Amino acid sequence: MARVNADAWVPEEYGSEVLNRVLQSSAIEAVARHYAMGSNITEVPRAGAAATTVVAKGGAYVDDNPTLDNVELKAVKFTNALVVAEEDLEDANVDIIASHQLEVATAYATHLDVACLGTTATANLGTVPFTSVYKATGSGQKIGVTAATYTALSDTLALVEGGAFWNDADTVVIAHPKFKSVLRGIVDSNGRPIFVEGLAGTPSTLFGYQVNFSFGAITSATASSAPGGAGGAAGVAGNPLLVAGNRQHLILGDRTPMEYRLVEEAGARTDEPLLKMRTRKAFAVGQPSAFGILELTKS
Repeated sequence: MARVNADAWVPEEYGSEVLNRVLQSSAIEAVARHYAMGSNITEVPRAGAAATTVVAKGGAYVDDNPTLDNVELKAVKFTNALVVAEEDLEDANVDIIASHQLEVATAYATHLDVACLGTTATANLGTVPFTSVYKATGSGQKIGVTAATYTALSDTLALVEGGAFWNDADTVVIAHPKFKSVLRGIVDSNGRPIFVEGLAGTPSTLFGYQVNFSFGAITSATASSAPGGAGGAAGVAGNPLLVAGNRQHLILGDRTPMEYRLVEEAGARTDEPLLKMRTRKAFAVGQPSAFGILELTKS
């Protein structure tokens, strides 16, 4: 018969090897603005661009009318379950559970990033958990090229730098690792590399902006831990992306942390413990015009 196990869920603590792996692998977890959620749905206040005026001595103030609204965060649950025979746990010369936790951390990182950055379909809280940056931004914020040149990269940053939501301190770049080999060979007119790889804990930079790499920075019809696709025209699954923009408008809702639970006897008739992982997250783009996207296409 079915057996109920009431063992508590154990959250990963900050500084743990698993969370370190997530931060190393997920650009969104590393650079997005985290927002604590107290329920499944949370409204985040959003204000449009403000304007100041100069008035003469004794003059009347001029009313400002920025758009004031909210960005809605809806949490979804990312999960994983692994059934392991007790004999394997006893006989293995490596810690199977710890090893699997690290693999789950890497898989979750890619799954989250493609959900936030590259999904091309409408959000459905399932296969497409959120409205991604790619989906939210208009065609005027995207540049499609077959090769990442100095001009294409500079023009992509210019889409952000010329906008109302540009802030030098908050500007970040997230790119698919396929951009690395290209970036290493590009120099400016003075022969200086535009891409500088980070050393001793310092972040890598592109045109002086922090750059993070993620396998989730790719176009995909749905979100998954292993996004695929051969690539093609704009929007076709498999096109590597470089996303530049204001990190304050990458809003990541934290409903529950990553946590694990080992159900030591999930079934009374077998000796197969069940390792479960879950975390509840939400994501929304604050202002779509705060981002510029470079998409590597094949046509």
